Amino acid sequence: MTETPGKPIIRVEDVTVAYGDFVVMRDISFEVRAGEVFVILGGSGCGKSTLLKSMIGLNRPARGRVLINGRDIVTAEGADLLAILRTIGVMYQNGALFGSMNLLENICLALEEFTDLPRGAREMIARTKLKAVSLEGAECKMPSELSGGMRKRAAIARAMVLDPQILFLDEPSAGLDPITSSQLDELILRLARTLQMTFIIVSHELPSIFKIADRVIMLDKSVKTTVAIGKPSELRDHSDNPWVRQFLNRQTEASAASVPR
Repeated sequence: MTETPGKPIIRVEDVTVAYGDFVVMRDISFEVRAGEVFVILGGSGCGKSTLLKSMIGLNRPARGRVLINGRDIVTAEGADLLAILRTIGVMYQNGALFGSMNLLENICLALEEFTDLPRGAREMIARTKLKAVSLEGAECKMPSELSGGMRKRAAIARAMVLDPQILFLDEPSAGLDPITSSQLDELILRLARTLQMTFIIVSHELPSIFKIADRVIMLDKSVKTTVAIGKPSELRDHSDNPWVRQFLNRQTEASAASVPR
């Protein structure tokens, strides 16, 4: 975990997401501090990925604001929106690498689209990012030749290629074995420390969350809003919400009821 998170870099204010009359979540408010690893968690179907998509501008909330460095990504358009997007990087759950491109080409793509750098400089930057995620020597490999963990690391390298302040990771450990998942956790912590990046991570992998998260926000499908926010170990041991303690202790209702609090 990072040690000295700074001032708020993201503010989510009263966000409600709905599709027609169906409300996915309502009245979501929290802030993410610069330099921290912040995790969005909750049960299946609670809206974790939907909230992340609202924070990066892919979903427009029915109500509320998402301020990144003081600028609202919900209402931003044109050059203003592009300026906000240049400060963030995104790793999607399946990696979303282009199967027809090798790793070097995948990583270079954003540099081709958003910079005027010559090819040699683009490739040098891409190789540096691949090295940062321990994929040096894999530049010519196609995504189909990689393991699941390698694809996740390559997707992180691509998300970092424009040197964003903030990285959004959607279920980075999904589908990985425990050892590979632990290695990915170590990578996230190392990047957070060495590059002083802010991470917002969607996850339900409790071992990973307790290892990497400075703070978490918990969503509950039954009430469609936030039920807890804070340090994961403190919420696990001291939350006044029984469901939060049950979730973080991986207990069924029966076993949770038998544990004195």
